[in-house]
Amino acid sequence: MSALWSVGAGLLLLLLWVRHRGLEAVLVHHRWVFVCLFLLPLSILFDIYYQLRAWAVWQLHSAPRQHAQRVRHIQEQVREWKKEGSKRYMCTGRPGWLTVSLRVGKYKKTHKNIMINLMDVLEVDSERQVVRVEPLVSMGQLTAHLNPMGWTIPVVPELDDLTVGGLIMGTGIESSSHIYGLFQHTCVAYELVLADGSLVRCSPTENSDLFYAVPWSCGTLGFLVAAEIKMIPAKKYVKIHYKPVRGLQKICEKFTEESKKKENSFVEGLLYSLDEAVIMTGVLTDEAEQSKINRIGNYYKPWFFKHVEKYLKADRTGVEYIPSRHYYHRHTRSIFWELQDIIPFGNNPVFRYLFGWMVPPKISLLKLTQGEAIRKLYEQHHVVQDMLVPMKSLEKSIQTFHVDLNVYPLWLCPFILPNNPGMVHPKGDETELYVDIGAYGEPKRKQFEARASMRQMEKFVRSVHGFQMLYADCYMTREEFWDMFDGSLYHKLREQMNCKDAFPEVYDKICKAARH
Repeated sequence: MSALWSVGAGLLLLLLWVRHRGLEAVLVHHRWVFVCLFLLPLSILFDIYYQLRAWAVWQLHSAPRQHAQRVRHIQEQVREWKKEGSKRYMCTGRPGWLTVSLRVGKYKKTHKNIMINLMDVLEVDSERQVVRVEPLVSMGQLTAHLNPMGWTIPVVPELDDLTVGGLIMGTGIESSSHIYGLFQHTCVAYELVLADGSLVRCSPTENSDLFYAVPWSCGTLGFLVAAEIKMIPAKKYVKIHYKPVRGLQKICEKFTEESKKKENSFVEGLLYSLDEAVIMTGVLTDEAEQSKINRIGNYYKPWFFKHVEKYLKADRTGVEYIPSRHYYHRHTRSIFWELQDIIPFGNNPVFRYLFGWMVPPKISLLKLTQGEAIRKLYEQHHVVQDMLVPMKSLEKSIQTFHVDLNVYPLWLCPFILPNNPGMVHPKGDETELYVDIGAYGEPKRKQFEARASMRQMEKFVRSVHGFQMLYADCYMTREEFWDMFDGSLYHKLREQMNCKDAFPEVYDKICKAARH
């Protein structure tokens, strides 16, 4: 009873403090209070619900049977839209706050919402080494499903809540991408409901133009209802080598050298300042030295980027064996390093041991509860951007990021970009090695101004024939956007499939200049 009185008194004091400071001031300057008391428990409940649902669906083998029925319902909604006169653009009915993108999409309120409730693994075909899934299957759900069966997918983008549909219609990358390419390059077929309500399957040999045009199209060619993704055999551990490197030129040389080695299963770099980095290379293995196993995904463990930084501070190399699923989701608990701005004491050992099992809060819930004041604060004083640039431009790109943003750590992830048709491909005719530079956090540049600074960054990326990931805020004009991306196949298909009256152009859906 005394414990209940203590909790009650604590909550009363907290409410009085919130009332004194004002709710908006608390949410902006002490957001951790709301996150720790409300969002973390709510996130746990979300996870439990979806895990139980996925388990029940698979155990009952109901997903394949229900899939066809759900797809027919989507087709019926599209045909009903046509009967109504096709007066508004269509979009998925999934609420904007549920997406991982920090962008607030206002189009959900003005477009015709088509409800798409497709979130199940449909089939694991061991003979073909392909898994068929619905678009709302998440990375956490998929790896948890495949790993016990001895399989994984070649590219497992970070963060548990990223969905297959988002990674296809947008893009996805991981530290294995220097071998396999972007997430889209591991897919072998898509199934879509088109603007006329028809269901089509596309692959490199069947409706190939549509297959290559779908990635990066952000749902403006049709509604994705299923995807087939390559599988590879899973192994128990990733043997990871940590190597501190100093000096920007040496960092770029070493990173490029390791990215070209196909014997490396994984390559990743964390840049902690302009001339200090840790470059990590990993190899999949079933054998491990017991004394060097690090279960980094356990809730009480230090955040991965802080763990890596210890090698830099100690100026020493190291070798560890990380369980594969822990490795694939190594940045999930700290949302890379974004959580340190939300819960400043989140990596403190006391917090980790007592409350680390509740971390991270759902990004979707953070979006839903952020409010206008926090949204504007983040927009002007925070950056979340991934720029994809040719590896040969890495040194110049890092210098540009330093001058225009000055955000650290920077995430470096190499990937091979084949010369396939579609919106994103190398400038020449040959496959080319690229690198994703991820900047997440508060810019330390004194004159940082979101629009001006990002337009400067976008101009540079275009100049080196790079690409901006479309989940983030884009400030380009329409002409600049289509200078960055190849719209020839995309526009041809929009014309052929009568998409112009059914879906907005991708630029109008994602760029700030089109939405204000």
